[in-house]
Amino acid sequence: MMNIKVGFGYDVHKLGEGEELWIGGIKVEHTKGSIGHSDGDVLIHAICDALLGAANMRDIGFHFPDTDPSIKGIDSKILLSKTMLLLREAGYEVGNIDSTVALEQPKLKPLIPKMQEVLARVMTIDKEDIAIKATTTEKLGFVGTQQGIAAYATVLIQKNK
Repeated sequence: MMNIKVGFGYDVHKLGEGEELWIGGIKVEHTKGSIGHSDGDVLIHAICDALLGAANMRDIGFHFPDTDPSIKGIDSKILLSKTMLLLREAGYEVGNIDSTVALEQPKLKPLIPKMQEVLARVMTIDKEDIAIKATTTEKLGFVGTQQGIAAYATVLIQKNK
């Protein structure tokens, strides 16, 4: 019998004028960017939370707290790489990832293949195992008014024998 576990992650960041916008490990050109302790990559943060949660290893804030000055401004791909190391040390491998980014502007559809490639490389998994979808909130709420960005991720992990 295989030991399969499912995890869910969610992250939100405020958007600010003149900040860089990082999503899925790539820099996205836009007038607003994520405000955060790290580079503010909500998609990577949601994936990290989902992976850690599935393995019952708490959350991203536990492992990489925003009170730690050594990770101020850190590239979230490094956090993802460290999360994968923790996961593999515990004997788990990723089955697949299904994720959604909620953002009114800019449109992410043309950038999704590049995000999949970058995430697959960092995680050393097949890009076919990483689904990324993008949506708006039809101008409703903090996402719709372009005050923030949100991401959701569901992951399946399995224990190695």
